[in-house]
Amino acid sequence: MKDVSVPDLTGKLAVVTGASDGIGLGLAVRLAQAGADLVLPVRDPVKGRAAVARVRSAAPGATVGLGELDLASLDSVASFAAKLGAEGRPVDILVNNAGVMSPATRHTTADGLELQFGTNHIGHMALVGHILPLLRAGRARVTTMSSSAARTGTFDWDDLQSERRYSPTRSYMRSKLANLVFGLELDRRSRAGGWGVVSNVAHPGTTLTNLYASGPNLGRERPSPLESVMRRFARLGLFVQTVDRGLLPALYAATSPLALGGRLYGPDGLGQFTGGPAELAVYKAARDEAVAARLWQVSERLAGVEFGA
Repeated sequence: MKDVSVPDLTGKLAVVTGASDGIGLGLAVRLAQAGADLVLPVRDPVKGRAAVARVRSAAPGATVGLGELDLASLDSVASFAAKLGAEGRPVDILVNNAGVMSPATRHTTADGLELQFGTNHIGHMALVGHILPLLRAGRARVTTMSSSAARTGTFDWDDLQSERRYSPTRSYMRSKLANLVFGLELDRRSRAGGWGVVSNVAHPGTTLTNLYASGPNLGRERPSPLESVMRRFARLGLFVQTVDRGLLPALYAATSPLALGGRLYGPDGLGQFTGGPAELAVYKAARDEAVAARLWQVSERLAGVEFGA
């Protein structure tokens, strides 16, 4: 499989959410190896320090800073953004990567939102809204991580928070569709408003990370079998790829001069499970601009941010 050629990023500032392990950590390593300075906003400082050590081991001399960020708390998002703003350095690359997948029972964020929708989508939208001046100053590339699960996602406008009916998979698909719609709409609004921000979306196919254990085990008395099933597929070389491969679409989307705004990038293999990074057709569920405008309006209110003109 062809690797991604990353341009020289010396002097660029990259912020990667969810970089304490998995795809986020892999992306941080690749960006640091290309010369970027990094800020890694993490929820767990112990895992964060281990991630910094891993990045510095792979890219000696790299400038790597930690930030405290819990995307399931809008106060935490605002606090992290305020610290970045106080430093005043333009952000050149933002990768909205962190997420949670398919808790067995319904959980909520600190602000009462369904955990997946609130963390995966609203938390990231709040982050972008708060640091938009830094993104505009850096004429940033913003890459938001979605999933092929977005293909079958839907918005139930009367029950976005799954209060009436909760399904782990349905709520995950909704949050990933929201990620996709947000990333595309951000690019549209940037172009219309002259913000100078290039926004696109990527998905990693089926990549073996702890996402398959951490989320599905929330609310369960017995461990979910999902992780062991995924590991079995990985050993057989079927439908599952490693982190160093799964990160390539996002790495391409975030760094390549050929990767455009308003586009979706993901694996080019059968079913988009595995493969090299390629531009994909935007899923039908995310093409309706009226739906995107409605989600944007609702999400601004839930996130407590206003992007303005």
